Amino acid sequence: MNNAHLELTGVGISFPSDKGLYCALQNVNLKIAKGEFVSLIGHSGCGKSTVLNIVAGLYQASTGGVILDGREVNSPGPERAVVFQNHSLLPWLSCYQNIELAVRQVFQGKKSKAQMREWIEHNLNLVHMSHARDKRPSEISGGMKQRIGIARALAMRPKVLLMDEPFGALDALTRAHLQDSLMEIHAELRNTVIMITHDVDEAVLLSDRIVMMSNGPAATIGDILEVELPRPRDRMALAHDGRYHEYRAAVLEFLYQRQQRPAA
Repeated sequence: MNNAHLELTGVGISFPSDKGLYCALQNVNLKIAKGEFVSLIGHSGCGKSTVLNIVAGLYQASTGGVILDGREVNSPGPERAVVFQNHSLLPWLSCYQNIELAVRQVFQGKKSKAQMREWIEHNLNLVHMSHARDKRPSEISGGMKQRIGIARALAMRPKVLLMDEPFGALDALTRAHLQDSLMEIHAELRNTVIMITHDVDEAVLLSDRIVMMSNGPAATIGDILEVELPRPRDRMALAHDGRYHEYRAAVLEFLYQRQQRPAA
């Protein structure tokens, strides 16, 4: 992958602690192609969110760096939109207004009012939430809030969509529906996605590659699994697909044998 869309080279980061500098990440090297869906998986404390925050520009790497389309990443920017587990919608604004806030920030002076309105409605429709455009966050379910959070991120037209356990707080059925929606959106937009997950099945279902992180301190990439399942993917069909179970077993073997869970 010579012409990587996004490249992490020698990325490491240390944080001050009572006992001196704590090395959270060390020598993380990863190249991601345009349109690729990559999941980061590993035990708690292995630095998954730290990697995501460095790509987002929220943390500055102590060593190494991140290049996106030939430019160094050293601060947050709209070309890297983040969806957190907590939807972080503004409670006093409607669903439409929450998305509008992001659209105005990115496209003010670039799109007319009519174009912005059309773009907001397009992204509401993309996540199947047009019917709730005038509702406030308190009036909709957790899954619907996450759909609005995803729509808000996509409305910024980012080069890279960063997702930090976006479905972790949802019930199993809602989670499955949102996974299916995310696959539909990715198929339509072909945007680059980096997603953190603890869910092995979710990682195999959604990903082109699964990046498995070693335990911290000084966590790094332990292994990378290529998921060569054809798209579009159907969860019911995959339940009977031997390759799906082989990928699933490979991730579990890494997590529970090669990376023994650290003692509490």
